[in-house]
Amino acid sequence: MQVTFYGVRGSIPSPGADFVRYGGNTACVHVTLSDGTDIILDAGTGIRALGNQLVKKTTPIHLLLTHNHWDHIQGFPFFAPIYQKQREINIYPGQTAPAEHDQILRQMQGTVFPVPAAALTSSINLCVQADDTHSWTIGSATIRRLRLNHPGKGSAYLITDSGSKLAYITDNELYPPYKKDTDFLSFVSFAQDADLVIHDAQYMVSDMPAKAGWGHSIAEEAAKLGMACNAKRMALYSHDPERTDDDIDAMVAHCCHYLNVAESKLDLFAAAEGLSLTL
Repeated sequence: MQVTFYGVRGSIPSPGADFVRYGGNTACVHVTLSDGTDIILDAGTGIRALGNQLVKKTTPIHLLLTHNHWDHIQGFPFFAPIYQKQREINIYPGQTAPAEHDQILRQMQGTVFPVPAAALTSSINLCVQADDTHSWTIGSATIRRLRLNHPGKGSAYLITDSGSKLAYITDNELYPPYKKDTDFLSFVSFAQDADLVIHDAQYMVSDMPAKAGWGHSIAEEAAKLGMACNAKRMALYSHDPERTDDDIDAMVAHCCHYLNVAESKLDLFAAAEGLSLTL
């Protein structure tokens, strides 16, 4: 399984000289399975550059959405494969509340975007799944999901392929002030022994309590989850749009201090656009 980051920001894109090393595009991760199947996690602005690569192919594309907040769907209208005639695009909506499975397409209606979804020539399928107890197969992988703690709800994903495990858990508040959909130990069980956990780390302790309840985790909490689930590697993700490259470096160093104290072997780093990992 090959995992490549195309967008790592939360909330809104962050262009500019202070955001070059980690990148300013919003959420998008490309997963190439062992059998060559293409899976995309979220459709933020990072999906545009990915589309310029995938448009060279003709095989089906599988898009797993965590939820419908704009930073996770706003790149979709600029995703080149949706304009390819009969290109198969399978979209798996997140478990939002209310359930709005076609929101990624409805954002193209009316005066918001010049090309309506009805005019697309690709073959787009909404693949609505049952519940958290349900797993399904895409190519050589088995897919599971778990409910996020986030305003409007959403889904985390676990992709298992040829013995490798990827857990994608973003826009998730591990310790929210509101009623949890999923508790910490359930996330530990979900991501147990993962080769890579990609987890929301948008905030630091210094951001609290002002941003408590906004649906994102403190970086140190994400690091503790990585240790608790015995993950091999953890990518801190959904970087705050105000957090510069230097700020992210400092965040990683701060979290690594916790790992050193715990004598943990977890390989922790910050997700960066263009970073590609083989699991």
